[in-house]
Amino acid sequence: MDDEIQLISDGDRLAVIGEPRAVEKFLRSAGQWAASNELDLRRLKPLLGIGSDVVQTASEIAANSGRWLKLTEESARLYKAYGLMETKTPGVSHVMVGTPGKVQNWLQSEQGNGSILTNPAALSGVAGIMAQLAYQQATAEITAYLAAIDVKVDEVLRKQDDDVLAHMIGMGFVIGEAMTVREATGTVNEVTWGKVEGASETIGSTQAYALLQLKAIAEQFEGATKVADLAMTAEQAATEVREWLAVLARCSELQGLLDVLELDRVLAVAPDELSQHRLGLRTARQNRLDLIAEHTEPLLDRIDAACGTANAKILWNWTKAQAVVQSSNDVATGVHDFHQLLEIESVPRSWAPRQLERAAGIGAQAIQKTKDTAPSAVAAGALLVSGAIIKNKVRGQGTTS
Repeated sequence: MDDEIQLISDGDRLAVIGEPRAVEKFLRSAGQWAASNELDLRRLKPLLGIGSDVVQTASEIAANSGRWLKLTEESARLYKAYGLMETKTPGVSHVMVGTPGKVQNWLQSEQGNGSILTNPAALSGVAGIMAQLAYQQATAEITAYLAAIDVKVDEVLRKQDDDVLAHMIGMGFVIGEAMTVREATGTVNEVTWGKVEGASETIGSTQAYALLQLKAIAEQFEGATKVADLAMTAEQAATEVREWLAVLARCSELQGLLDVLELDRVLAVAPDELSQHRLGLRTARQNRLDLIAEHTEPLLDRIDAACGTANAKILWNWTKAQAVVQSSNDVATGVHDFHQLLEIESVPRSWAPRQLERAAGIGAQAIQKTKDTAPSAVAAGALLVSGAIIKNKVRGQGTTS
């Protein structure tokens, strides 16, 4: 039937496969057409081997088109509504759907005809292609992010006296070259793979170095107790954290491209292992994201404590305390944007300068002015405003929102 479509999910994404008009009609009726991306089924052909059943599946692939989309809150409703069932291919679920409103939905059995499900290799291939396309989409988003924040990652790496970081710069060119060859040939041969085979170690070492830098910045906050020191630390952190997040983004970008190449290489030399390899890459990626969160969240905790200290002393450190809060917000915004980019779950954080009663605020500003113009007269200035401060209760405000 021309209106039959197949839904295939790898747990993170959903593919809709069928006659082109039926696919478009289905996705538009679900309000997901604009969110979907093209899925090139021609890349499945190397998986099919030979045989009569394979010829049938190959013919089906030639006649059909595919679209894929991320499983978001909206698109996940399709997954739930049509009750996809697990297949023998690890991590992949599937259902065949009849014409909406005319034929009751049914589940296609593995003994059925005319379905990609009749060929486990093709089903595994769909999941693999979806993963590759998702990796490429994610790397494009990272490229846009790096352009937007205008941090030259190579310049950051060159400042460091570390051979591994120097190799990281060159590895970017090598992986980019391999992707160009892949696009031209449609595969990753032994020569191409040989050039990038050791890239994962370089990328991992660079990521570890960047995470150590974030840990060191967090420790600097812990060691500072004076508001002036906290202001200096926060100001430096606003720049340094931004740079090291950019390095981590570059690591994720290159690792995503490497994963694309790796899946193609597995497809070429060990297609039976494609499903397990894809799941392995998925787990490895999640482990990297968890490790990043383990370093960025404690950094924000230290910054939260610094804002608390600054606000507690804002009466005597009006300008510096506000500087701490401002720089801290800059860091927190950068971390949150980075988390969203990599789809790391986190709660956005922000801080506000502590609000003082009018008389206390005037007194705080007077003290600051005295500090700025005549540091030796700070004590005298403090005595002049102390009476007003004592008569007015200072109203504090929480440091987090």
